[in-house]
Amino acid sequence: MLSRRTRPLTHALTAAAMLIPLAACSSSDSGPDTEGKAGASAAGFPYTVTNCGQKTTYAAPPKRAVTMNQHVTEILLALGLKDRIAGTAYLDDKILPEYEKAYESRPVLAKEYPSYEKLLAANPDMVYGGYASAFTAGEGRSREALAKSGIKSRLNIEGCAGKSVTMDDLYREVREVGATFGVRDRAEKWIRAAEAELAATAKESARSAEDGKPPAVFVYDSGDKTAFTAGGRGIGNDIIERAGGRNVMSDLDKPFGDASWETVVDRRPEVIVIYDYGATTVAQKKKRLLDDPALKDVPAVRNKRFAVLPLSDVVLGVRAPGAVRKLAEQLR
Repeated sequence: MLSRRTRPLTHALTAAAMLIPLAACSSSDSGPDTEGKAGASAAGFPYTVTNCGQKTTYAAPPKRAVTMNQHVTEILLALGLKDRIAGTAYLDDKILPEYEKAYESRPVLAKEYPSYEKLLAANPDMVYGGYASAFTAGEGRSREALAKSGIKSRLNIEGCAGKSVTMDDLYREVREVGATFGVRDRAEKWIRAAEAELAATAKESARSAEDGKPPAVFVYDSGDKTAFTAGGRGIGNDIIERAGGRNVMSDLDKPFGDASWETVVDRRPEVIVIYDYGATTVAQKKKRLLDDPALKDVPAVRNKRFAVLPLSDVVLGVRAPGAVRKLAEQLR
């Protein structure tokens, strides 16, 4: 399976979208939480937000949103917005169990990205993309093309990051989405729960740390001639650090990117985190690493020390706080 983050899409997260400063991804809003009211008279509207360089004013909360990419679908489901989803597309792995029933009640427009015609057929008033590739101009789905059709859009702010993305940016994403859909109170409730989960993980990690030296961690997403890995710009880097590790590729100035195997060898990671998704299994990825003679002296390979996270855990979505806990448990 070709991820929308990988080479065939020219690293959509790290190309043109990366040129837009994260500072542009800010919001201004006023008024109390409308808790789901979708009428034109909903409190807190009109609401104006500047997202990834595009300023959009919502006269009322969207009623028929299409979500493209799993992590943004799960954000809407976490905010109780199932009935506002007119269609979804592109899962990386299984939907979270707590959202499975709600997800199954929504139309799936395509296994990957829908054509522009199929997207329009869902009659959306808003399209929410997780990766910049959701709005690929060459496939007719650019945000500009949608705007000409009267459809508003939002790109997850990890897709336009001009600096390293952290949990604070996740809170911003959830707050802005909550304000857009008129459910500010639900967004704040989710954020408080996330902060509490992260605080509990940090306390437990501090208690279990022995010498305070974080283990050197390398992420193996995919790749043969080169290693497609997590750089220093994405939420994946923040997850590693909060879990008590040190990303050996944090100087890679992208959320995801290629690294040479020689660099992996030189940096001697003690733990390799495998991202689990697509047709290549975790077992196959482990075998590729263990069978490579060039990697035999890498401590993580020599000691067979691997950790595993689903891909949907390590992008800017509602799974990220839980991913810190899961990785921290594997690094202990």
